[in-house]
Amino acid sequence: MRARQLIDGASFGREALKAIGDAFDAAWAEIAGPFGNVPMDIDNTRYRLASAFLSVASEDSRDVEILKQSALKAMLRGYRERARGTHARRQPSQLAQGARDLRKI
Repeated sequence: MRARQLIDGASFGREALKAIGDAFDAAWAEIAGPFGNVPMDIDNTRYRLASAFLSVASEDSRDVEILKQSALKAMLRGYRERARGTHARRQPSQLAQGARDLRKI
């Protein structure tokens, strides 16, 4: 819920928001499995994914596949940084597992 609110509230035109939303849905469908079924973990991961999308998107963003791949790479970089201890909220082994799961994509 928070993730879609973040995307839907972003300052992009309608076409860009549609592409970002479609890319977000495609990316989530691709990576959701490894993140389990704990609602809080899912919500936090989806929020990080939405943040990754907004970090790579621009008003000219229209290509869903490019957006998806760029955001997944940004999210992987974030996991790597947290695994190194820069913003660790979870145990390093959990962050490392999340990064390994994303690299499989």
